[in-house]
Amino acid sequence: MARNTGSPAPDARRRAPSHSPSAGGTSTPGTSRHRAPSRGAASRKAPSRRRRRWIPPQHGAWAMLLVPYLAGLLAFGFSWPDLPLLVAWIAGYLLSYYALLAVKTRRLGKFRPQVLAYGGTALAAGATVLLARPQLLAFAPVFAVALLVNGLFAARRDDRALLNGLVSVAAATLILPVVAVVAGESPWSTGEVAVVTFLYFAGTVLFVKTCIRERDNTKLFAVSTGFHAGAAVLAAWLSPVYAVPFAWYLARAVVLRRRRYSAKQIGFVEVASSVLLLVAVAIAA
Repeated sequence: MARNTGSPAPDARRRAPSHSPSAGGTSTPGTSRHRAPSRGAASRKAPSRRRRRWIPPQHGAWAMLLVPYLAGLLAFGFSWPDLPLLVAWIAGYLLSYYALLAVKTRRLGKFRPQVLAYGGTALAAGATVLLARPQLLAFAPVFAVALLVNGLFAARRDDRALLNGLVSVAAATLILPVVAVVAGESPWSTGEVAVVTFLYFAGTVLFVKTCIRERDNTKLFAVSTGFHAGAAVLAAWLSPVYAVPFAWYLARAVVLRRRRYSAKQIGFVEVASSVLLLVAVAIAA
């Protein structure tokens, strides 16, 4: 009679919760229905974990590395030491990221392979550049000070502090006089390009903070707006060419923050903003 009425058999009723949606998607240990998705999810996450072991999940840092370097090439031209310089520049960033992460987490052994691999690459490429342009050694103390400041913030586990971000921007901007020296120019000849590059990335640090982590911080938003307004005036004074990109930077700092875009959308905006800066540098050069 149970079959004629359509009611489940007692053993079926006992088994149902193990895979029923009403059970919250869980199952009892030992059932294949639970283990198969877990293995699939683990296999999908494995490549991501492996990438993170060797590539930092900080997409904005790549713009901060490449845009000043490319701005230097646009302003001063290309010479062959610029290739090993680029390798040393990128490897140095990767070395510093994992070294500072080791300081922050107090787990040097975990990041030893990355530190050794990227450290060796940076040393080899850097030695090649120094053999061609030994005067570049004069920049070492400045980069060392910036790295020391970053290390102090990492040790305090406060690496997302605004001051730490601005120090990183200053260190990234220093690649401009390095590229100038590689090209046989004076490092002081980078003044205009270095200033607008620093202003752009310093403004980006403020803009991103007001859009994501400090979205409701009205004081920081006021600081960001004031900084972008001042930067627009200074950049236009240096060259009318820079008036257009910095007017856009001011507009995006004010308008986009109110629209609450996602981090990914903000990333796309910054890609376009970086390209706009490089176009302006190329025209001004």
